[in-house]
Parts: sequence; C-alpha cells; structure tokens
Amino acid sequence: MSVLVLLLAVGAACCLGFGFVLQQNAAQRAPIGDFLSPRLLLDLMRMPRWLGGIALMVAGMALGAVALGQGEISFVEPLLATNLLFALALSRRQTRQPLGRQGWAGLALLAGGVSAFIVAGEPRGGSAVADPLRPWLIIGPMVGLALLLTAYAKRSRIGSGPTLLALAAGLLYGVQDALTRVSGERFSTGGFAELLTGWQLYAVLLLGVTGLLLVQSAFEKASLRASLPALTAAQPLAGIICGVGFLGDRLRTDAGALAWEAAGLTAVVAGIVLLGMHPAMPRGAAAPVVPAVPGRVALQTR
Repeated sequence: MSVLVLLLAVGAACCLGFGFVLQQNAAQRAPIGDFLSPRLLLDLMRMPRWLGGIALMVAGMALGAVALGQGEISFVEPLLATNLLFALALSRRQTRQPLGRQGWAGLALLAGGVSAFIVAGEPRGGSAVADPLRPWLIIGPMVGLALLLTAYAKRSRIGSGPTLLALAAGLLYGVQDALTRVSGERFSTGGFAELLTGWQLYAVLLLGVTGLLLVQSAFEKASLRASLPALTAAQPLAGIICGVGFLGDRLRTDAGALAWEAAGLTAVVAGIVLLGMHPAMPRGAAAPVVPAVPGRVALQTR
C-alpha cells in the first residue's frame, strides 16, 4: 500500500465531496426546463457557487488521476468513495445536524468496508489485457446500461429519475477513471504524440462532459439524498470491474479473500446509503406550487 497514493486518493475524495455539495446547492436553482439539456451547464456557469464546486471537482479529478497513475484502480476507487464523508461534513455544517447513530453507523460501514476490501483483496498491478476486444466487452455494456438508465430517467423525471441519472453517471465516471489510467500510461510511454493518437483521451473527455450533465440534471431535480449515494456507489464498482477486467489489476481469489472482498463492498454500499440518507444531507429547495386557477389543476414545478 502506497502512502502517497492513499493521500492523493483521500485528497481527491475531499475535493469531490465538497464540490458535489456546492454543485447541488446551485443546480437546484436552475430552470426546470433545462433538464438533460446542455443549456443547464450554460445556465449553471453564471452561478459562482457552482463554479466553485466545479473547481473543487476538477481538483479532485486531477488528484484522482495522479493516484490512478501511481496505484491500482482497485485500490484507488474504494478510497474515492469516501467523498461522501466529506460531503456529509460540509452538509452538517450547513444544516447543524448531529451525526447520531445513523451517521456513525454509516461512517463505520464505509470505512470498515473500504479497509476490508483492500486488506482482503491486496490489490496489485499487472499487465493490461492484450486482447483489443476485451475493453469493449466491459465498457460497452456499462455505457449501454448508462444510456438505458438515462432514457428511463428522462421519462420518470421526478420519481426515480434523479437516482437513475446518478447511477448512470457513476457508471460513466468509473469507466472514465479506467481510461484516465490508460491515457496516463500512454503519455508515460510516448509523450503527447502517443496520448493524442489514442481514442482513450477523447473518450475520457466525452464521458466527463456526459457524466457532468447527468449529475447536474440529477442535482437539479432532487436533493443529495436521492442522487449522491447512487453516484458514489456505482463509480467504484464500475472502476473495479474495469481494473480487473482489462487493466490487469489482480485481487486475491481464494475463498476466504473473496468472501471478505464481497462483504467489504457490501458494507461500502450500505454505508453510502446510510450516510446519503442522513438528515444532515440537504433536502433541496422546497417545491413551489402554482396557485390553482378555476377549471385547472395546480401544477408542481419542482
């Protein structure tokens, strides 16, 4: 276990957690007609709070990219999932809510799950899979599932829509993390010439912009309780699948290790859900209701 990678990943999680809170604070004030439209990003660019959140997110992604370049994705991704702890810390400061049993239980499950997975799995690097089709066999279904979730979310909108959008964004971000590592390896091998001639860099940019639009649309429609847990849970799972599937990461596979790895990931997801549903997490803006007009049904706009 590299202390440098540990510090980089936790620093990235801190920036991401704080950034998500600021982004959601701003996105919930965006026009409702911007849902899943590029106009949403243009409108949000006029809000200083959102720009601050994006700056923190970019810093977190940069630290995460360095961590991914120095360590295994199966080690870094669970640590990035701790961004929810930092999001909760900032939210608690805003809402003045005590941590309570739910908060401590979620914290223990998340921290214990990450530790159990890393200790039991002993993630270590290896040679990337040489088969050029292997990455597509893993990336293709993940991107396809993200598209299906987005399509369904567009139909449901207020109900389960934000959660589905966050799940889709988490899958895309997990794939983006894997391709970020590949891009870093290409740059280390052949410099900018090697980096710019590979499709991975352009896929990273496309996935990043698409994921950003999905996340902001989820933040616009619902509170962090309905969106951030799904995002935080999906991203490390997708990243670990990519790491083991085609990047050459290796985990212990004996029965005992697999049981602890599965238990660790289950605890991570459970901790994420508990922390994400904590009362300290902002509920979002209250839904304004248009006054009823004779002969018409009152409409809820948010």
